[in-house]
Amino acid sequence: MDDLLIRPLEPYDTDEAAQVWWRSRHAEPSLLPPAIHTSTQVAVWFAEVLLPDAQTWVGLDDGRIVAVLTLDGDDLDQLYVDPDAAGQGVGSTLVELAKDLRPGGLALWTFQTNTRAQSFYARHGFTEVRRTDGAANEERAPDIRMTWGRHPEALT
Repeated sequence: MDDLLIRPLEPYDTDEAAQVWWRSRHAEPSLLPPAIHTSTQVAVWFAEVLLPDAQTWVGLDDGRIVAVLTLDGDDLDQLYVDPDAAGQGVGSTLVELAKDLRPGGLALWTFQTNTRAQSFYARHGFTEVRRTDGAANEERAPDIRMTWGRHPEALT
């Protein structure tokens, strides 16, 4: 991705960004539990929640959104790359942006079944701090908390 452009999510991006989330989320069903919301509900969530309440960036290649990153406080809340752009460095670029924006540390959740994400985040310096049975997430799927840097959860 030589021409990757990263910029904040804009109101006119929300439908396209939601579709990237949707395609990524459904690319390999063995890695992620099924989304419990429809694609229309996800688009509304991008427009009505992520846009006003979080810090969300999009990665564009040739004018097309290929990745989405959302930070919610010091949580790396969302990182999704379009399946057609996976493995080309856009996810790594967005993780580095998140680290630059949160030099005090980051935390994130990933599903236990998503071994690809676990390996990706480990390569970027994140370490596992705990596992849960998933009772606290919408999907009720077992998950893993990972941290990077001097995040308070890493120090307990």
